Amino acid sequence: MTTVQRRVAVPVIAYLAVGSGLVILSCLLGWWIFARGDEPFAIDTAWNLLVAELWHPVLTGFAQFMNFVGGGWFSVIAVPIGGAIVLIVLRRPWAAAYFLAAEAASAGGVQVLKHLFGRVRPEDIIVVSDYGSYPSGHVANAATIAVAAVVIFPRVWVAIVGAAWVVLMAFSRTYLHAHWLSDTVGGAFIGAGAALLVAAVFAVPMAREGTDAAAERASLG
Repeated sequence: MTTVQRRVAVPVIAYLAVGSGLVILSCLLGWWIFARGDEPFAIDTAWNLLVAELWHPVLTGFAQFMNFVGGGWFSVIAVPIGGAIVLIVLRRPWAAAYFLAAEAASAGGVQVLKHLFGRVRPEDIIVVSDYGSYPSGHVANAATIAVAAVVIFPRVWVAIVGAAWVVLMAFSRTYLHAHWLSDTVGGAFIGAGAALLVAAVFAVPMAREGTDAAAERASLG
């Protein structure tokens, strides 16, 4: 076992354990919702009523913006490709490959759960959305980006910004009544879980290229 492999052994185990746990939780929550006959939880109904009372043109504009950047062609094509290009420019090709793989795994997991459980969206939805309310694909994508960013750039401020991004995306989805609150929780679970599981696969080559990049910066500095 190489030095790099020994160094990432513990993180890989953590990625696998936590990632698997989050994916399982997303499946269990979806099954619980399905078993209830799509009936929203009390907290879903209460939150739906609360955000309805918060209506404001500024919040609506913000939520519509989040609806665009978090879904459709922008999130499926522009974000993964754009992020990969930035990482390649930073001489992190393995990190770029990881980011693309994590995005694909997250999107695939979301679609599987949507078609498996087929939850009906809130009746007062004010945007056009695809089939299946559970889980939220927008929140799943936000969670995948947030976790992948922390895996690639393990900094406290990156984690804080990532967490804020996920929370704001979840708020925007419920504000637009595109999802129940529990849909956003499930989305965060599957998105973060997918990012961690894929991180376990790419951990060694990413650690190696990170070490090489640090050595190069030290030699230049």
